[in-house]
Amino acid sequence: MPEAKVAIATSFLNSYSRLPKAIQHKVESFMLKFQNDPANPGTKLEKIRQALDDKIYSARIDEAYRGIIAHAENAYLILWVDHHDEAYEWARRKKCQVNTITGSIQVYSVEEQTVSIPKVGIFNQVADKDLCKMGVPKDQLAYVKKFTSKDDFYLAKDSFAEDTFEYLSWLTQGYSVQEVFELIQESQDPMFTSVDTFDDALETSQTQKSFVVVDGQDELRQIMAAPLEKWRVFLHPTQRKLVKKKFNGPARVLGGAGTGKTVVAMHRAKFLAKHAEANERILFTTFTTNLAQDIQDNLRKICTVNELHHIDVVNLDAWVSNYLKEQGYNSKIVYGSEVDQLWDKAMDDAEEYVDYPRAFYKEEWIKVVEANEAFTLKEYARVSRTGRGTRLNRKARMKIWKIFEAYMNEMASTQQHDVNYAMYELKKILSTRLGASPYSHLIVDEGQDLSQNAYRLLRALMGPEHENDIFIVGDAHQRIYDNRASLSSCGINIRGRSSILKINYRTTEEIRQYAVALLNGLSFDDLDNNTIQDEECESLTHGKAPVIKEFKDETQEVDFITREIDKLHTTGIELKDICLVARTNKLAGDYQADLTKRGLKVLGLKSNQPDDRTKDGVRVATMHRVKGLEFEYMFVAAVNERVLPLYSAISDTDEVAKQDSLTAEKCLFYVALTRARQGAFVTSYGSKSEFLK
Repeated sequence: MPEAKVAIATSFLNSYSRLPKAIQHKVESFMLKFQNDPANPGTKLEKIRQALDDKIYSARIDEAYRGIIAHAENAYLILWVDHHDEAYEWARRKKCQVNTITGSIQVYSVEEQTVSIPKVGIFNQVADKDLCKMGVPKDQLAYVKKFTSKDDFYLAKDSFAEDTFEYLSWLTQGYSVQEVFELIQESQDPMFTSVDTFDDALETSQTQKSFVVVDGQDELRQIMAAPLEKWRVFLHPTQRKLVKKKFNGPARVLGGAGTGKTVVAMHRAKFLAKHAEANERILFTTFTTNLAQDIQDNLRKICTVNELHHIDVVNLDAWVSNYLKEQGYNSKIVYGSEVDQLWDKAMDDAEEYVDYPRAFYKEEWIKVVEANEAFTLKEYARVSRTGRGTRLNRKARMKIWKIFEAYMNEMASTQQHDVNYAMYELKKILSTRLGASPYSHLIVDEGQDLSQNAYRLLRALMGPEHENDIFIVGDAHQRIYDNRASLSSCGINIRGRSSILKINYRTTEEIRQYAVALLNGLSFDDLDNNTIQDEECESLTHGKAPVIKEFKDETQEVDFITREIDKLHTTGIELKDICLVARTNKLAGDYQADLTKRGLKVLGLKSNQPDDRTKDGVRVATMHRVKGLEFEYMFVAAVNERVLPLYSAISDTDEVAKQDSLTAEKCLFYVALTRARQGAFVTSYGSKSEFLK
């Protein structure tokens, strides 16, 4: 007899996460014993009287709590856990069936009484045969036809199988039946025909959206240790395709906030590492140190020790600095005020130049000279300045070059380089390199934040285009740093190897719509010089719209925030799942102190370390710091005039630069809001931000 399969459902993890800690420990002990031998009589599986489905059993956790398990053929499906009466009530009207049309195992509710179908319903115009193709079981057809509003349908989410709810949601968002069929086709396995057994259904991508077969007790312990981090276990079929696909060269994945780009990137790294040869290495890089550290921390949760051995996670600037040192270069990469000092010295040393402010020269250097590698007067005189607001004739460029020449001399004499120039220098080194690249594969997260120089360097690092060489994920809507690149102009050809993720798994539709509205009227690119059209995206969860509040002063604002956090905490939301963000480090520090004085436990997120999820406390951070993170509730505080947009962050060198910096501030607001899973609060005091008007 084949070995029994034990699979965990997303519904079980949801119910488990809401249990008291003491009961969670008991559930974990039960699960370890059950996974080891599900057929052991000691598990005490009992059929539930009056249950609609004779495959559904209860399992004793202790005197008061029960687990709900479906047993069919050789499979045991762990569906739910709750207090005795609540667990039985949940299970009584449930069915667990293999849908032979979609190939998924479905757990759904069946109405106890005959449902009267209204004359006007949101699904009434869809034929029964088409609903069945979307995964609706025949005994739910009448129930589906009863809904007269989207809100009522969303509230009934738990009555539907996960795949059914997803497909019906697309209909409520205005997609045609044919478009939904196309989406279903995209997510199904290429060779799928039909299945009729639970064993076979557990192997389909449709089932694996909501079930995972547990492979050993170590994996079970990992899953139970962080049940809300379901991204570690459950991938949507469209995500799984990208993770496992063989690409003949570079590939790019786009998607809005919450669509799972970083999830895909991490699982892609795991997949490549699992199949790597002994000496093969994978570079996983991104723009910020914070995100690299968070990714490293999360990879430890999904990768084996051997898989981690193949993956180097480091932000790109740090990798460049380390590699240059290994090659014997002693020059230092400098930022911020140290770069400004180089420019000030260059402007003092230049004999003749056009009287523009330092900011103008810095922007011209980064966006024109470095971006195009125009490091001679001849090259600079000819290069396109598209996207720059100040017009320059040839004579003006020649005078401006005096400053650039002095700046390069200053970098050379002090052995200090700005990071883009350091990348250019390293690219030249790599171009003379003999032998293969130290890396077989490269993964870039938050690709919209990297510069032209960065992508040219990465192309040089990876050598000639080859199978699965570069995998980039990004979203121009989240471009909060002043970098912009065109992949094709950097030698990275993604034509025919580009995908878009369309489902938001994190943020409610109401929060997503509010955040997207902030960016209305702005133009965004696809990281390859093309303007993104209004790509379709939908959240599968629904809730309340963000709460927007204005206050007379900061004291009133903090009092309100404290009250709301207390309310959330009393309803069972852990403090570590609540985050307050502000625009600057100074403001974040002030809020941390204010909340602490009011008796709240608070943990400030530092710029140089990951969020330690074992520690309790409301998280407080800057908007930049929370990029890549997510929380149940977000408080975006001090959305005030001159704070957001931050007055000092707005470039005034010309109108184009000003608009670019305003767009970056809006994108930062968008990023902060879309960290929220369930709810968001936006507060201001004094004069509110123009973004709220």
